[in-house]
Amino acid sequence: MAEKRVSQARIVRTYEFPTKPEKQTLGQYLYNSQDGKIMGRTAKNWVQLMIFYAAFYTVLAALFAICMQGLLVTLNHQYPKWQLDESRIGSNPGVSYRPRLEDSEISAIEYTAANKSSVAEWVAKINDFLEPYVDNTKLPGGGKNQAICDFNTPPKPGQVCAFDVKNLGECSADQGYGYNKSAPCIFIKLNRIYGWMPEFYEDMEDLPTDMPEDLAAHIRSLSPADRKQVWISCKELTNSEENLLGPIQYYPTRGLPSYYYPYMNVEGYLSPLVAIHLARPKINQPISIECRAWAKNIIYRGGMRDRLGSLHLTLRID
Repeated sequence: MAEKRVSQARIVRTYEFPTKPEKQTLGQYLYNSQDGKIMGRTAKNWVQLMIFYAAFYTVLAALFAICMQGLLVTLNHQYPKWQLDESRIGSNPGVSYRPRLEDSEISAIEYTAANKSSVAEWVAKINDFLEPYVDNTKLPGGGKNQAICDFNTPPKPGQVCAFDVKNLGECSADQGYGYNKSAPCIFIKLNRIYGWMPEFYEDMEDLPTDMPEDLAAHIRSLSPADRKQVWISCKELTNSEENLLGPIQYYPTRGLPSYYYPYMNVEGYLSPLVAIHLARPKINQPISIECRAWAKNIIYRGGMRDRLGSLHLTLRID
């Protein structure tokens, strides 16, 4: 019986709970003079830890540099590796316009004609956009490789055609682009695609049946050489019996001439423009507008989603 009690006493002593460690002050944690630890580690432990992380991040940085160098070797800054149909952009250029609100998904031009600050805001956007067209020294290379072109004088190798903003008529800076007269101008251009060349409507029997009659008549009136253009047309989409958009004028022509294509990423290149002058749009109500580019190899699809070969915007002048 006594032996059994002794055994039980030994078991109790064996399973005694450990004592709690002594609490440390912040000063003791930062440096413990008893065991020489700094923030819970000895100086040797800290040296080993720093050597490990230094080696780890050095190897990681070296692997990243090798991967980036391998990627850069495959890239060419002059032309993309994948072009036209092989690229993500494809071979169907988008149509865009200026002025527009930056960082906004809303395609609209809205302003009050009598409000000078409202007008000045839109005029400033156009001035910023046209700055390299007005002053070619703002371009890479100082615009030294720009040349005056026409259908009989295409650019030489290494040159690009200049776009003269002095031939914009009512859409010139001197006229305030028409914004203070409730007759605004909208600048239309094609998005750049490397190596893309338009296919022009040269056979007058091959004009699309849905092409606006006034545009078709304009093309027929030109010489065969002058027909080599990407044509632009705009129309009203607002469901209204009244003509809200009014007459439309195009400057300097209704098209984007052939000598600006193809885009080959040459320094100083500027996209050709068509300035749309809305002479007498209806005020105090929104007007839905569609502008479309015409060429044999430009695919058109309307609608609010997945639009191709065209653009949609809303104009409101108060």
